[in-house]
Amino acid sequence: MENVTLPPDYKPNKKEKYMNDMQLTYFRQKLLEWKKELLAQSKDTLDDLRQGGLNQPDDIDRASLEVDKSLDLRTKDRARKLIIKIDQALERIEDGSYGYCEETGEEIGIDRLMARPIATLCVEAQERHERMEKTYDDQA
Repeated sequence: MENVTLPPDYKPNKKEKYMNDMQLTYFRQKLLEWKKELLAQSKDTLDDLRQGGLNQPDDIDRASLEVDKSLDLRTKDRARKLIIKIDQALERIEDGSYGYCEETGEEIGIDRLMARPIATLCVEAQERHERMEKTYDDQA
């Protein structure tokens, strides 16, 4: 992929050739920005967790603080998993498979990638997965 400079107001559209250099550059920048934001949030969460101990004299205050820290840790874990998916999407951009369904090889589509740039499945394959998960969950 060539080194492309995007116009400031560029947005991928369906009229362009799918996954051209401008679209790939756009999605790479979008993913890198998202990753940067998640890393900054994660750092803030870590800083918050390091401050303030659980040695609150009041049981209610201590319980409230423990709930807050638990939520912070879950948020941090979610961010960690998202960062892994972002890194995988960046790898797909580099190897030329970004934007194509892992199951069918079909185009995932610009609209879907704009909404979820880490998507790996086209809408039909995603719906199939969700139906299978629901069927499996209903049987459990």
